[in-house]
Amino acid sequence: MSGDARKTAEGLTYLSGFGNEHSSEAVPGALPEGRNAPQRAPLGLYAEQLSGTAFTEPRAHNRRSWLYRIRPSAAHPEFTRADNRAVRSAPFTETVPDPNRRRWDPLPEPEPGTDWLAGLWTLGGNGDTTQRTGMAVHLYHANASMDRRVFSDADGELLIVPELGGLLLRTEFGLLAANPGEVALIPRGVRFRVELLDASARGYVCENYGAPFRLPDLGPIGANGLANARDFRAPVAAYEDAAADEPVDVVNKFCGNLWTATYDHSPLDVVAWHGNHVPYVYDLRRFNVIGSISYDHPDPSIFTVLTSPSDTPGLAGVDFVVFAPRWLVGEDTFRPPYFHRNVMSEYMGLIEGAYDAKTGGKGGFVPGGGSLHNMMSAHGPDKETFDKASSAELKPQKIEDGLAFMFETRWPVTVAAQAAGAGHLQRGYDEVWRGLERHFRG
Repeated sequence: MSGDARKTAEGLTYLSGFGNEHSSEAVPGALPEGRNAPQRAPLGLYAEQLSGTAFTEPRAHNRRSWLYRIRPSAAHPEFTRADNRAVRSAPFTETVPDPNRRRWDPLPEPEPGTDWLAGLWTLGGNGDTTQRTGMAVHLYHANASMDRRVFSDADGELLIVPELGGLLLRTEFGLLAANPGEVALIPRGVRFRVELLDASARGYVCENYGAPFRLPDLGPIGANGLANARDFRAPVAAYEDAAADEPVDVVNKFCGNLWTATYDHSPLDVVAWHGNHVPYVYDLRRFNVIGSISYDHPDPSIFTVLTSPSDTPGLAGVDFVVFAPRWLVGEDTFRPPYFHRNVMSEYMGLIEGAYDAKTGGKGGFVPGGGSLHNMMSAHGPDKETFDKASSAELKPQKIEDGLAFMFETRWPVTVAAQAAGAGHLQRGYDEVWRGLERHFRG
């Protein structure tokens, strides 16, 4: 399966641009012209709108797409409750919010035959799925492709961050490939199936319950920089027309629980579509890093790739931040991230290499692992990093062997019980700051 998926992924073409009004058809003439819902849609298809925002939200932020499909989404049997397995959702009430700093090793090896959905494991989150506020942090570890199984999330959009092994995402809109170093976004309500490009796959997922991710405003930076809209890639239309003797298990995440129904057809049967509520993939190495060319370490907000705004301007429900390869040239400057306490809560993961503020400590900060620093929890470089950076010769330095990211949110992240007691939780994480000596000479 992985060989076939890899071959398919390597042949994909894409549409480019973030938030664009894209259109695509897998069969010529499938898209109607001049209207969205003609009396008889072309080629005997059904016209259907998928709304990612309320109808009346401002045009600049409105998300919707029109789909022209072989069968309407309404043609399905009743859903019944399914086992949630290791998936948890807000409100998180199994434990109390915890100010302690936490760090985890990568997820352990899964059982044979574990697909992406079965390998999904919740670390924690905040907010409330029924109020469409907040977010959740998940990880996944899989060694099998989803077979005749499709997933959709009514609770939020899914930002998928592969760390080990590539993914082929078959969506209602077409196909996307996401390899380590890239991220993929599946909008709220969009159905998709995950096939593995390699023998196993591991990574992170941010489930955003709130407003859809958008590109941050650039302010004084100007018209260009950070994540450029042209580098986001959307799929071209592709469809499945499975026979009735090939039932498909459709799993729907709704208000925190998984529900399932067996369809007599594939719901990935969209022959043509147009709109801006679409999946996309983005290569993090194309992020245009902005930094200081004089002194001091700028606030990490300059590394924001995507933001989900809240009702308070400038205060995000969740930001997605990347620490991509970059030059450090600050004069008379402590160059790693400074010690700080933040009103925002930070979950950090590592895709490859090392992170320049976390080089020491038992267990270490390794690819596939993660750390959680909740709001106002003091953190910063470990002792080993501090000692090295405080005495380093300040010549131009390029950081090119690491790719880290952060999910940053306005609310504290409550850790799920399974994460609070996990075997791969690093005990004694606080020790990385032990031994920071008194240097005061007053």
